[in-house]
Amino acid sequence: MSALQLAAFVGTKGRGSNVKAIHAAIGEGRLNARIALIVGTSRNAPAIQWAQESDLPTAIIDPKAFADEAEYAEALLTELRAAGVDAIALAGYMRRLPSGVVSAYRHRVLNIHPALLPAFGGKGMYGHHVHEAVLAYGCKLSGCTVHFVDEDYDTGPVILQRAFPVEEGDTPESLAARILPGEHAALMDALQLLAENRLTVAGRIVHIHPSA
Repeated sequence: MSALQLAAFVGTKGRGSNVKAIHAAIGEGRLNARIALIVGTSRNAPAIQWAQESDLPTAIIDPKAFADEAEYAEALLTELRAAGVDAIALAGYMRRLPSGVVSAYRHRVLNIHPALLPAFGGKGMYGHHVHEAVLAYGCKLSGCTVHFVDEDYDTGPVILQRAFPVEEGDTPESLAARILPGEHAALMDALQLLAENRLTVAGRIVHIHPSA
């Protein structure tokens, strides 16, 4: 089985823990993939700097440099096609992915969200904002969701979810620290299922098929 040719889209902030986890899983043989490209919007992003130091291929594509979303999408697609990418992982990329890219890679773009969707999702709900909202609501469980990306924020079909307890005295930081390893594990599991062609989508339902 050939390796999944993967692009990781990273954000301008954060430590790049998701893309580092992908790289580690590939190196340890837990994920049958190859990082074909790491895409960012700024060369100063910590994840981009790490990727360059690790000799991984990168592309800096700033959406502000384009007249509209369609031009931005075409620039992304040009880089993705040149790198032979057949799937995308959003690894800290906080923007809404252009619809042209979503359409070209339908059910081949995965995102990890630090809550149990559809709760605590949507525009502006990322990172500590999510964990603050979970605690403010008084939830007893939180977790993470890996989903296919569609044209809106956090609304695509759910692939995998992992639940974790909210403990007495939790802070956004302590809750995030409890959930983060689950995020990494769930994302790797979902990417491996995609690499093994074990995912199909019917409406909003993602079916996970047994291994051959």
